[in-house]
Amino acid sequence: MMATRLLLLAIALGVSLGLILPESQPASPSAATPAVSVAEAAPTAPGLAVVGTMISRDPDGHFYVDARVDGQPVRFLVDTGASLVALTVDDARRIGLNFSPAEFAVVGRGASGAVRGKPVVLDRIAVAGGEARQVRAAIIGEGLDVSLLGQSFLSRVGSVAIDGDRMTLR
Repeated sequence: MMATRLLLLAIALGVSLGLILPESQPASPSAATPAVSVAEAAPTAPGLAVVGTMISRDPDGHFYVDARVDGQPVRFLVDTGASLVALTVDDARRIGLNFSPAEFAVVGRGASGAVRGKPVVLDRIAVAGGEARQVRAAIIGEGLDVSLLGQSFLSRVGSVAIDGDRMTLR
């Protein structure tokens, strides 16, 4: 039940944040991070080259990927329903973002009500052979146990496909 509430909160947050934050800038290619298996090199969406990346479903039913955000490792739940990348407070601190919880304001609405956070723009996110620059995101104050890799990054990938227990980013 808690996982369902978290998923509903993440989806609602993503939709809400996507409506209120400005568009992000183009990306540029970079080196891979050893998070998932890499199948083949193939440039995709303009400004971002992500190689054929296969992600296996975790036993909890979700897809996770290890990425580098502004050079620091962050584990993400891949959330195709979230409009933005959403960072936990702990991940935001670890990657060196300066913020105070006093800066948090309502950034969206979730299943359990108002979602408080701080909109930010991440310099770069690197995932398995691709790097996106100037990625819209939000630091979420409460209710988020793992950072979410949402559409502000995923929309720069040519395609995201799920086949059984495998997700492919191309």
